[in-house]
Amino acid sequence: MARFGAFCFPGTGHLNPMAALAHSLQLRGHEVVIFGIADTEAGVRAAGIEFHPIGAEDYPPGTLKRLDEQLARLKGIAAFRFTLERVRNSTRMILRDGPEAVRTANVEALLVDEAEFAGNVADHLGLPWISIALIPPLLPDDRFPPFWLGCAAGQDRLSRLRNRLAIHLLLRIATPIFKEVNQQRTAWGLKPQTRPEEGLSPLAQITQLPEALEFEIRGKKPAGLHYTGPFLHAQQRPAVDFPWDRLDGRPLIYASLGTLQNGSEAIFRTITDACAGLGAQLLISLGGGLDPARLGKLAGDPLVVRFAPQLEILKRAALVITHAGLNTVLESLSEGVPLVAVPLGNDQPGVAARLKARGACVVVSRHRLNPTRLRKAVMLVLQDARYREAAQVLQRAIQQLDGPDRAADLIEQVLKLHSTQPLA
Repeated sequence: MARFGAFCFPGTGHLNPMAALAHSLQLRGHEVVIFGIADTEAGVRAAGIEFHPIGAEDYPPGTLKRLDEQLARLKGIAAFRFTLERVRNSTRMILRDGPEAVRTANVEALLVDEAEFAGNVADHLGLPWISIALIPPLLPDDRFPPFWLGCAAGQDRLSRLRNRLAIHLLLRIATPIFKEVNQQRTAWGLKPQTRPEEGLSPLAQITQLPEALEFEIRGKKPAGLHYTGPFLHAQQRPAVDFPWDRLDGRPLIYASLGTLQNGSEAIFRTITDACAGLGAQLLISLGGGLDPARLGKLAGDPLVVRFAPQLEILKRAALVITHAGLNTVLESLSEGVPLVAVPLGNDQPGVAARLKARGACVVVSRHRLNPTRLRKAVMLVLQDARYREAAQVLQRAIQQLDGPDRAADLIEQVLKLHSTQPLA
């Protein structure tokens, strides 16, 4: 049995799946400790995972809420740049505090969220480590659009040129992060990194994205990349009080913009205006970003809550309106529910493009979002059975997977903790 350390971006959409993976490893007798800032400690411990604090000077209690509130007000490239700056600051903290924390926790291998740069800590300490993609994986392959680009995966020369240019743009924007990393690598006597793929584990890249949701491409997938399935453990989710008696039996439209980019009153009002009078009941989960009272009276009298028990709600939903965060998408597809996606930034355009390519959603650009366009999209998905059928195809594919268990298999095999079936 092994003792693992895990580094994870401090957001619900990253912490929940990483905790589910940790739980699967613990069921096999391994130990897992998650390194994180103070604001994540309660959630990690509530999930039954050991916690080790880092970044006490940079991230005192309450910092995460302030950062999330700032991000909630941003969209598009502004949100992406803000996220990159957060990653840069987190990277600086991890490179400074990580080595001592890892030594103190006495771990034997690291699991590193691809949104973090703790693989460099593992390199410095001589520990094996594995990349964990909790958003669409970083793919240094021009057959795939980069994760933040909302385009289809065309295989023609023009599409591949577009993808290379987009990757180059990402590198330009992220230059300050790579500068931080290479300064520290040089100080540690490690070779500087010059390409994005050098920041991935040389052992394995494991993604919770099901292969059924990935773009279809010609030829072999990138070496070392392993698709699994959603990292989900329902019992780890905190209980949420919810007024079940207010669900009235009409077809249920569930709208959520996640827990990070949920601060736009205008988008929530657009959603309510679009859904009013459709003969369906609209449930809006604000994700903690706004107070329901602040929205006042809304068209169609929707049910508005701070938080909803999402996994239970999705079992009843006819349609999900989402920002296309990967976890909400995977949880919706696990119930065979079609979607209308309004991607707001970061990885969401890439997730939405994959959904659209599989026929399970309609995408409405945030730049063209208005009640009329959104209403047409909602009506189309509700009335055209092909969208639900496509979602159910993906549901059946996901039902054949146990994402955390498959990932645990791969981790054990790569690290030679067990000799079981060969890698797929």
